[in-house]
Amino acid sequence: MGHTDNGKGRIPPCGALSREVLVKPGGPGERADLSVTSRLSERPMFGEQCMEDVCERRNLQRALKRVIQNKGSAGADGMTVGELTGHLKGNWLSIKDALLRGEYQPKPVKRVEIPKPGGKEKRKLGIPCAVDRFIQQALLQVLQTKWDETFSDHSYGFRPKRSAHQAIAKAQSYIQEGYSHVVDIDLEKFFDRVCHDRLMSRLAERIRDRRVLKLIRSYLRAGIFEGGLIHVPTEGTPQGGPLSPFLSNVVLDELDKELEARGHRFVRYADDCNIYVKSLRAGERVMESIGRFIQKRLKLKVNTTKSAVDLPRNRSFLGYTFTGGIRPNRRKIAGKSLKRFKARVRQLTRRNRGISLQDMIMRLNVFLSGWIGYFGFCETPSIYRDLDSWIRHRLRCVQWKQWKIYHRRKAELLKLGVREDLAQTTAFSAKGPWGISNTPGVRIALNNDYFATQGLLCLAAH
Repeated sequence: MGHTDNGKGRIPPCGALSREVLVKPGGPGERADLSVTSRLSERPMFGEQCMEDVCERRNLQRALKRVIQNKGSAGADGMTVGELTGHLKGNWLSIKDALLRGEYQPKPVKRVEIPKPGGKEKRKLGIPCAVDRFIQQALLQVLQTKWDETFSDHSYGFRPKRSAHQAIAKAQSYIQEGYSHVVDIDLEKFFDRVCHDRLMSRLAERIRDRRVLKLIRSYLRAGIFEGGLIHVPTEGTPQGGPLSPFLSNVVLDELDKELEARGHRFVRYADDCNIYVKSLRAGERVMESIGRFIQKRLKLKVNTTKSAVDLPRNRSFLGYTFTGGIRPNRRKIAGKSLKRFKARVRQLTRRNRGISLQDMIMRLNVFLSGWIGYFGFCETPSIYRDLDSWIRHRLRCVQWKQWKIYHRRKAELLKLGVREDLAQTTAFSAKGPWGISNTPGVRIALNNDYFATQGLLCLAAH
């Protein structure tokens, strides 16, 4: 892959894609012009040659590069991402021909269940085969280039140049403006409940190419391989493919436009939607009316056990919450996020892992660097110091246990600068690893500088 299309089915080097920018009416906090929005939604955005754009050589090369970068497990056919390039070199002509004739049939997706954060529930993923991931990515790049400009400014999930941090900052700005209550709406099993007919109707408003519509319908109806059997879904967009997040935004853009028309302050990230109001009573009215809209118009269901009208500091949004008290409305890491953090660190720093302290710190750093990359947006830095102290305490336990016997422990303490009487008392102590790790002898030997020399990442210094 990486050569010109010379009739042998090979995909050329990528190049810049043209981008048509559409002007979107309305903006944050403004009431949208419904007539203009309606005309815009009915105006076809993609003509009858859309599939040719999908199969355009530069677009395909970009798609292949992205799929390889994202890696991921093999689908139901067992083909790995590493095998994809070779497969396309030998089979791309026939695949392309089927796409252009509107006759391509996706393979079933593989059902995989992963635990949801902070609970016993499982999230069901549908992993497409590598070829279908490649085609979906190519299709996504064409559709999203133009369509994204028409999405709401209040939508932040799965969109180019938008992030969870921007969504959290926007929510914070509403709270600081005096919108003291949040209507926290949780959609029950959203990705499993999307109505195919409504989704296809929305897509058909913008796409004239019937081949593209048929292909998307085929992906929605692709069988799910689970437990040796294949069943065909009648609703939902299986999570796991590149196209699914975009389709979720197409569905929920209707909710965004409704909230804009009503003049609400809100933030949506994928299926997490928070609406900010000035009183509990106003929030209850919004919850009731928007709940009816979601159920009757979108054919979705609000999870009443997880949705609520409350003060922002009592709710979490994308792993964060906000402070109350003397210095209110600052970004703060939510309690559930801290529990998940500690659970993961406990796994990585188990005393019986059978690896050296240096190897343990190296693996721990990989997790810590990714975690601080997201939760470094917090505005309460004291939590980082507390977590650093707790992590070092756990690592002292590991090192103490690895020293094992009295003579080794005393020798190591002396080597690290502990005076002899304290080293002897500490080495002879009957306390367990957790207790002994907080005594002066161990803390002097295994101090902050010691862990810094071992390369331990410091959260407070990020």
